[in-house]
Amino acid sequence: MKTSNRVNEMSLAQLNLHEPTPPNRPRRATLNEEAREIAERFSAKSISQVLLVGGVRLADAAIVIAAGAAAYVMVFPGETRIGWQYLLAMAVGALLTSIFAQAADAYHIVSFRMLRGQIGRMLGAWVLVFAGFAVAGAFFDFGGAVPREWLGNWFALGASGLIVAHTILAILVKKWARDGRLGRKAVIVGGGETAAELIRALESTPGNDVNICGVFDDRSDDRSPPIVAGYPKLGNVAELVEFGRLAKVDLLIVTIPVSAQGRVAEILKTLWVLPVDIRLSAHTDKLRFRPRAYSYLGAIPMVELAEKPIQNWDFVAKRAFDIIVGSLALLLLSPLMIGAAIAIKLDTKGPVFFRQKRYGFNNEVIDVFKFRSLRHEMADPLAKTVVTKDDPRVTRVGRLIRKTSIDELPQLFNVIKGELSLVGPRPHAVNAHTAERLWNDVVDGYFARHKVKPGVTGWAQINGWRGEVDTPEKLRARVDHDLYYIENWSILFDIMILAKTPFALAKGENAY
Repeated sequence: MKTSNRVNEMSLAQLNLHEPTPPNRPRRATLNEEAREIAERFSAKSISQVLLVGGVRLADAAIVIAAGAAAYVMVFPGETRIGWQYLLAMAVGALLTSIFAQAADAYHIVSFRMLRGQIGRMLGAWVLVFAGFAVAGAFFDFGGAVPREWLGNWFALGASGLIVAHTILAILVKKWARDGRLGRKAVIVGGGETAAELIRALESTPGNDVNICGVFDDRSDDRSPPIVAGYPKLGNVAELVEFGRLAKVDLLIVTIPVSAQGRVAEILKTLWVLPVDIRLSAHTDKLRFRPRAYSYLGAIPMVELAEKPIQNWDFVAKRAFDIIVGSLALLLLSPLMIGAAIAIKLDTKGPVFFRQKRYGFNNEVIDVFKFRSLRHEMADPLAKTVVTKDDPRVTRVGRLIRKTSIDELPQLFNVIKGELSLVGPRPHAVNAHTAERLWNDVVDGYFARHKVKPGVTGWAQINGWRGEVDTPEKLRARVDHDLYYIENWSILFDIMILAKTPFALAKGENAY
């Protein structure tokens, strides 16, 4: 699929998406039975085709190398060291297998579904690898660097491994395709004939990876019929936010003309809180941008309005970073955590740990672990009362561990479980409020901070925005820093935030 640079002509800033939401706009909508049933049917997470293809490449390389190592054991039983020439041959074999398989179109989702064709392509690539070795041996005298018996065993084991692996892959891919997990789950925003034309164009595009869940439109007159090109209209745009979260939608395609900028802006003010790609269909629009302003679904031009943050290999890199660094942090900080647990137990009666309901990724509610810092009989798991300076509920040990953020260390277990990240917007309590108003009512677009996993530490915290939130301005500053982090994420940014966190904690500002 062809992609382009971020569009300049219609950015989120130009559409004024940060303007306050009109008071009469509903913030939460209830889905009808049909929409909820479809959302539950699509609720399983999508499998990224980029990650699937990359994973298959890595698996094939591992099979080739493992086959070479097994052949070495068969030819040289009892040997514990493999010579450099064998390692070099296996590395070259893995590289050539990937190149020849790519040339044979073996690394495409369509090929994965066809068992015979897939195995034929992989075996063809594997034969070419050894044909390449034979040609190289004919032109260069390697002096019998590796015995032919090892090459023969390597070929047989490698071929067997590739056949088994790709047979399993074909079975899995067919199952994932039936379940609607293979490809991006998409919703069409805007009904009528324009949406019908887009749907027909998508369905006729070869190799299309978009699975359409349904149509959402605010209009209820003849311009927006209940069925559009065979897909039901499931509700209005406000209801789409709830549907998108339940169905874990990946892509929203807006079919409203670019010329209706006001209506597009109003829709995006509602939808931009979702962790999805948002694109504006340009296939029937009379306005034309520069060619590089478009991205494409097949041959269908799209204008990118919002991009899902931290996806595909970026997601893998961040998750790997969390697991490795989080595990090391648990190991290194375990003496401190054990000491804190003992101090809590000796100080006051009650459990050592405390669980609280907080918002996680995509606005899902998770249980976050903390060391208990309040008196057990005054515990506030629903966060109805904000902890303030000199709060009598805080224990002696609790005051110390809150000041130093030691009470947050058990959240490393949430990181290992995959519910939190080491770095991200801090997970706020579900009932967090300021001046008797829930935080999502205080700041417009508040839930946009949940487009990524929340973190143990974050950009807002190292910039001094931690502790009590007693004014709307403090909350807006937090959210602004969170959104900046989401839009500018990188592994280096995470490392920088982690490196600065101890210095920010040492100041002890706003921590009660």
